[in-house]
Amino acid sequence: MTSPEGNKTTMTEGSALDPLRHPVFAALWIATVVSNIGTWMQNAAAGWLMAGLTQDAFIVSLVQVATMLPVVLLGLPAGALADIVNRRKLLLSVNVALTVIVAALGFLVWLDWVTPTILLIFTFLVGAASALIAPAWQSIVPSLVPREDLQAAVSLNSVGINISRAVGPALAGVIIGVSGLAAPFWLNALSTLGVIAVLLWWRPADGVEHSLPPERFHSALGVGWRHARHNRHLTATLMRAAGFFVFASAYWALLPLVARDQIASGPQLYGLLLGTIGVGAVGGAFLLPKLKAALGPNNLVAAASAGTALALLFFGLARSPVVGLTAALIAGVSWIAVLAPLNVSAQVALPAWVKGRGLAIFATVQFGAMTLGSAFWGQFAKLTSLPVAHFVAAASTLVMIPLLARWKLQTGAAVDLTPSMHWPAPVISREVEDDHGPVQVIIEYTIAPEDREAFLATIHEFGPERLRDGAYGWDIFEDAAQPGRMVETFFIPSWLEHQRQHHRVTSADRDVQGRLLAFHKGSSPPVVQHLIAARSKKNTR
Repeated sequence: MTSPEGNKTTMTEGSALDPLRHPVFAALWIATVVSNIGTWMQNAAAGWLMAGLTQDAFIVSLVQVATMLPVVLLGLPAGALADIVNRRKLLLSVNVALTVIVAALGFLVWLDWVTPTILLIFTFLVGAASALIAPAWQSIVPSLVPREDLQAAVSLNSVGINISRAVGPALAGVIIGVSGLAAPFWLNALSTLGVIAVLLWWRPADGVEHSLPPERFHSALGVGWRHARHNRHLTATLMRAAGFFVFASAYWALLPLVARDQIASGPQLYGLLLGTIGVGAVGGAFLLPKLKAALGPNNLVAAASAGTALALLFFGLARSPVVGLTAALIAGVSWIAVLAPLNVSAQVALPAWVKGRGLAIFATVQFGAMTLGSAFWGQFAKLTSLPVAHFVAAASTLVMIPLLARWKLQTGAAVDLTPSMHWPAPVISREVEDDHGPVQVIIEYTIAPEDREAFLATIHEFGPERLRDGAYGWDIFEDAAQPGRMVETFFIPSWLEHQRQHHRVTSADRDVQGRLLAFHKGSSPPVVQHLIAARSKKNTR
């Protein structure tokens, strides 16, 4: 299928509900929707509680900061955990801890012992638990549905989040009025039990057998970061995300104050505003397949960014519930129309072995931008006013649309990221211990003079592949004494990491390598050498 923008993709789009045909996905989806309803009840209660504890707009905005900052701090470590440990066990253990934390916060609220500092600490702890499992949740989706249902599954997860956003805050407003501020926190703790039950029931299929041991945590962090740096498909997604979320965060951070001070209402309206954002997002999610088919992902995100600017304008003008609810509805539709294409763009840019870390980096950029934005817009509103802050955020969002247009989304959809396993095993004369290194790989090519420029262009296209898969110090050299002799070299931290590199090369990389080898004019294939750092045996004792 070809989009209106001319980008080819091998991913087809069926019904938005197709992923629910798969039992495990359906069970986890339902359980997480119920749990997220509890989460949004708690979020609404926390925001309103803080608005009652202090009149300071900056302190109120810190609730949003405390929710998102853990993703910035823990995103990449959480992604590494998702790639190297059992994801089901990770999800189980953290959800149990999350239940205990939320229940404890509810108890403190019930005793009326909560101060702004205590609320921010517990909000941070809840955010930390959520940050630790977010990459694992996203990483298991491709194992729950076939590839042709992946886009629908990602969108359906967003629908679930926004159903929760629509229902949770509205329920919180009612429950707070009837049972007090502690009730939403306790109900959130109870709602997590369903997720724990489904995770206990689920028995994932055995993965592919690997002859290599799991990556070490520290090494996994570095390799994941290098992969993200040299993955152009992911880089484009990150740029678009950062440029949007830092400004869209304004209405999320300031919404409690809009409800309380600008419209002069209570927690019921605040919950209704949050719920209306969720309703808009749910409705927008079901329109996404048609909108994407008509506009393509890049134009869709640009149009939704303009919609977000319109919502910010209305929030700044809101003096009545009707205007505020209109702004919330536009904000919800626009939010899902940006978030879903960005999420899919990150998913399709990443091979399976680094998916957890890559998605964690995406989440880190998203929540990092929102964390900085929330703190900035809270302080800006304190120094100016709520309407001015919304108006400036709206104008900035519009300015960013043409500035971000060069970064194209979902360009990785047509790339075959399955492991090719076509690299031959290295020739060695003795056993090499896994931790020996660094390893230097040297590859010699013989190139005809007339092919020099084309060869260099191709190998510079191939170089980032080496870096994405764990290498460093990559370069290409030309022999000054022997015309046509080109030497490619790169380093890997250890012999074990080089073995992993053999497993990470994709089918798309094999195609580029085939074009590269076509330039080689030698009578035999390019000579490949593996040099391992020499260490005296005395020094290794």
